[in-house]
Amino acid sequence: MLLWVGLGNPEPGQARHRHNIGFMALDAIARRHGFSPWRQRHKGLVAEGMVGGRKVLALKPMTYMNGSGESVQPAAGFHKIPPRDITVFHDELDLAPGKVRVKLGGGAAGHNGLRDIGRALGTPDYWRVRLGIGHPGHKDRVTGHVLGNFAKVDTWLEPLLDAVADAAPLLAEGKPEDFMTRVALEAR
Repeated sequence: MLLWVGLGNPEPGQARHRHNIGFMALDAIARRHGFSPWRQRHKGLVAEGMVGGRKVLALKPMTYMNGSGESVQPAAGFHKIPPRDITVFHDELDLAPGKVRVKLGGGAAGHNGLRDIGRALGTPDYWRVRLGIGHPGHKDRVTGHVLGNFAKVDTWLEPLLDAVADAAPLLAEGKPEDFMTRVALEAR
């Protein structure tokens, strides 16, 4: 079983925040691949489905971004899922809007959700799907940018989410390079 985690904040008023693009990506995957309805477990919302021939447990932590590990660690522990079978979908300031990169391990790069997951798992060696939201240009504007809603001019968002959902089987099959290529081609 794979554990796919979408990062975001649980407040309804934050649903369209750039910081919640991880939740949005997981919702798109769950819809496209016919996952079970979301239910409360592991301090989050979980849904199950099959992607690329693999069983996937989707998890949206309801612990707020800075406490994401409080949801991820119990889910991984209960289902005996090792860190290398965990993939976290999250917003990435250092990527242009609509760009996607996948990597295994690494630092948190200032992302508190990633930092907390690494702390809770005891290792940074889990997969990350970095979903580019762009940088506002100055560090003083980062918080407002990340915690701001996507704008009408962000016409790249829906095609990106559709492409991530379409290409998800490649990710489940352990083909991150092919996943990135397909998303890049489809999200144009």
